[in-house]
Amino acid sequence: MIDLTIYPAQLEKTVLRCHERNILIPTFEQMKHPEKIPQHVIYELQNIGLWDLHPRNLFRVTWKNEPVEKGGAFGDVNYLELPESLTGVKARIIALVGKWFPTGAHKVGASFGCLAPRLLTGQFDPSSQKAVWPSTGNYCRGGAYVSALLACESIAILPEEMSRERFEWLENVSGEVIATPGCESNVKEIFDKCWELRKNRGDDVVIFNQFDEFGNHLWHYEVTGNALLELLQQKMGKTERFAGFISATGSAGTLAAGDFLKKHYPELKIAASEALQCPTMLNNGFGGHRIEGIGDKHIPWIHNVRNTDMAIAVDDEVTMRLIRLFNEADGKERLIQDGVPEKLVNQLELLGISSVGNLIAAIKFAKYYELTEKDIVATIFTDSMELYDSRLKELNAQKGAYNNEQAMRDTELIHAIQIDNMQELGYYDRKRIHNLKYYTWIEQQAKDLDELNAQWYDYENYWGNLQSMAGEIDRLIEDFNKKTGL
Repeated sequence: MIDLTIYPAQLEKTVLRCHERNILIPTFEQMKHPEKIPQHVIYELQNIGLWDLHPRNLFRVTWKNEPVEKGGAFGDVNYLELPESLTGVKARIIALVGKWFPTGAHKVGASFGCLAPRLLTGQFDPSSQKAVWPSTGNYCRGGAYVSALLACESIAILPEEMSRERFEWLENVSGEVIATPGCESNVKEIFDKCWELRKNRGDDVVIFNQFDEFGNHLWHYEVTGNALLELLQQKMGKTERFAGFISATGSAGTLAAGDFLKKHYPELKIAASEALQCPTMLNNGFGGHRIEGIGDKHIPWIHNVRNTDMAIAVDDEVTMRLIRLFNEADGKERLIQDGVPEKLVNQLELLGISSVGNLIAAIKFAKYYELTEKDIVATIFTDSMELYDSRLKELNAQKGAYNNEQAMRDTELIHAIQIDNMQELGYYDRKRIHNLKYYTWIEQQAKDLDELNAQWYDYENYWGNLQSMAGEIDRLIEDFNKKTGL
């Protein structure tokens, strides 16, 4: 769970530090409803860029930022709806858009959810300790960013094969960047580096591991879940049905939004996707893949597996071909010729690599259940192609310049997506996946076996108690802000 034990002496020092550095901390309620943000904060934001290292940008950790690079206020939830002319399915596929968070990805929310409780309880000393952010990409970027806004030193850990853009940005924001061997799938190597840091640096570092930090789960449950609920209430007709919520497993934080939504739509199915080249849920498998940011080969500690209804594998080759189709000039022209609205085609750059993977999984889900125009499927576009321009250049170098002939094949590819490598999860299928946590978290990461069993057998209390903590954290934040005098 999230420990909210107060350490008064350190808390007093942290309050003073935040007073001196003009740091206010937003509540979960303000992230869900930015209209509740104080007017003086909104006024200050008029002169602050979306990615600026300014503490007021903590209030932009929301799905409702105005989609501009600087000076934006707040509005409706940022989303896209993808039509049948693109997806080949009748079901409405809608997705939250992560580009308009600071850093261009929603992971700043998860990192805030992990760091803020320890800071405002006095459990973390920003004057002497460094926050360590192990990740396959966006989470360590979000952690470095939130750390900078909260006047904390950071260490970013990510695999060496992640995109060049990630490393270049981190070098200017994080105090230290550590590249571990491998690609998106090499999560254990990240964990091993964390143990090494604990051994060599002791109390000087605090590990914020997104795969086992429940602040990640809680932020998505509260903020992402509420954003999707609000969007559905605005867009869903009285005769329509919310059929599915789809998200790549990754750290499993985003899947918590599905837990929230299922309480409002009990018939909803939650589908977790993964790369076909590393089919951990489907086949207890392993391997490497190119869908950046969805690290696997294990089941995250914070994945509420008992609430997951389907596992879907996505071929990374399809994903990489579609990012070319969506972003190369000949690909865009072909889509427009095939009837995809030009306005939407020009917005497809809002889908990064894992976003395209989520789209493919949503299409497979819609085809599997033979959904109609009366069904809605929701997913998440975690980041945009802004972070992957180097990948397009690499693909051109490997495969040659993109052309109309290739675009024709790739438009056929998206409409030919099949329902292969999918599994509806019964009780014992879910238990099999849940039990995989044992090998990573009990044997390797020193978690408690009783807690593993509580996640499964004391299901409602374990997850319910966690998901009810936002109000208590908000009260601590409000008290902290008052103490700063700001």
